[in-house]
Amino acid sequence: MHFDWHGGQIGRGTIIDAGYRNTQNVRRFLLAQCGPAFKLDRDFIAWIRSGVPVTLGDVADEWLRRQHR
Repeated sequence: MHFDWHGGQIGRGTIIDAGYRNTQNVRRFLLAQCGPAFKLDRDFIAWIRSGVPVTLGDVADEWLRRQHR
């Protein structure tokens, strides 16, 4: 089943699938979860798209973990 990353309702439990896109919808969600300092970089996008099953909640938690290193 194809998920609409542009307009679909997303939450912490939304699973990242092969059709994942870094849309404004996703960025708004991650800004709300991670705060105004949130930004994507190449390494982090590569982690998201690594093929390991993750949710958007996992993505937010990983971004926060990386910021506290």
